[in-house]
Amino acid sequence: MIKVQQQIKDGRARAVILACIGLFAFALVGRLVWTTEWASVERLQPVGTPAGKTRPSNENSGIRAVDDGSDSSPERIGFLLDRVKHDPDDFLVQNMVASAMLLRVRETGNADYLERAKSAAAMSLATVPPERNPGGLSARARAEMAEHDFVKAREDGLHLTKIHPEELNSWGVLTDALLELGAYEKAAAAIQEMRKLGSDTAETEIRIGRLLFLEGDTEEAKKHLFRALAFTRNIPVPPRETTGWCLWQLGEMAFSTGDYTTAERYYREALDTYPGYPQALASLGRVRAAHGDLPSAIQAYEEAVRRFPDPTFVAALGDLYHLAGREREAQIQYALVEQIGHLNALNGTRYNRQLAVFYSDHNLKPEEAYEDAVREYQDRRDVYGADTLAWTALKAGKPAEAQKAMGEALRLSTGDARLLYHAGMIAAANGNRQLSRDYLKQSLALCPKFDPLQAPIASKALAE
Repeated sequence: MIKVQQQIKDGRARAVILACIGLFAFALVGRLVWTTEWASVERLQPVGTPAGKTRPSNENSGIRAVDDGSDSSPERIGFLLDRVKHDPDDFLVQNMVASAMLLRVRETGNADYLERAKSAAAMSLATVPPERNPGGLSARARAEMAEHDFVKAREDGLHLTKIHPEELNSWGVLTDALLELGAYEKAAAAIQEMRKLGSDTAETEIRIGRLLFLEGDTEEAKKHLFRALAFTRNIPVPPRETTGWCLWQLGEMAFSTGDYTTAERYYREALDTYPGYPQALASLGRVRAAHGDLPSAIQAYEEAVRRFPDPTFVAALGDLYHLAGREREAQIQYALVEQIGHLNALNGTRYNRQLAVFYSDHNLKPEEAYEDAVREYQDRRDVYGADTLAWTALKAGKPAEAQKAMGEALRLSTGDARLLYHAGMIAAANGNRQLSRDYLKQSLALCPKFDPLQAPIASKALAE
């Protein structure tokens, strides 16, 4: 068992406060969002570099050399696109375009912004190679993570740490990719390198907190997220996305332990900081459902889906419609989940896991769900990938394989009620009633209303 507390020594000094970049890969979806607000911006000159040109001086560019990626307003992106239209070899501006476009992806799920981000990163690197352009390589790696191509992102992260080992961001990129791939010991080692470079920073604290949560130490994870939030808020102009993300994650940790009142407070504070934040909106819907307030839960999820049609959000909205007796609307949402999944596949974005979980939760297409989970797990062998493989194997009539995969899912003792619920159902299918009872009790004691449809199934299975 990895224990970050043992690897991270005492004597934490006050840090140089850095802007927190490199948030963990948020779910992305297909080309479903296109607002009038952005139509004029998107018709501007495409991001690109004519062949045979060399990079001119970046003097008097009128913009910052260091970009925190926190502004994706139409005015700013219009300005940046105009800059690269007239000066396509300005690699710093190309990096800023990539950063702004990736933020738009996280805000809308629109794959067109992802293509723009990839193009900008590619042109930046074509102008100035990674050895003198770590920002371009970092932008490409984050675009790869947005596509869920974590193997390529890991390779770019490794490249960054070799050519720019003194950069905190190099190790942050690598850590994020390693966490997504389930290489937890290597991720812990990369975090250690971050601490050597910057003592305690928001970037480092966020990653420590994430790893601690995966290891089942939720209380210690909260402490590190509080520190990250404090560092971020002390920046002269705190980046709203980073601040909102930290608050949302604190809410997620509170929800995971059944503290729904605290969770809702953090979600609302995240939305005050970052209005319209889709992840916080969806989580607010989930916590309102846990409180038994279906109308408010539906309203929050409807707003989240309108802003960011993530398959998980859409499926959850369908479940709430079902519970509210609005069956026709529920079926429309369920059909939309599959449509989004197919669009993602066409766009090259990998969402096998989300679609597989949806199928298994609703007892649909068990073989297809299982095959999707197997493909996903070939490269991305994290605890949630193992859980998806186990859950789909159970629904596909493979209880022995499900039990083996569930062992991998629980290898870090992650405090997640859904994992424990799956473990209980799989143990029952394998004839181990006592173990099944133990897992189901743990699940419901930890977070009794972890899901509006699945939690009642867990309660019924325990009662039986």
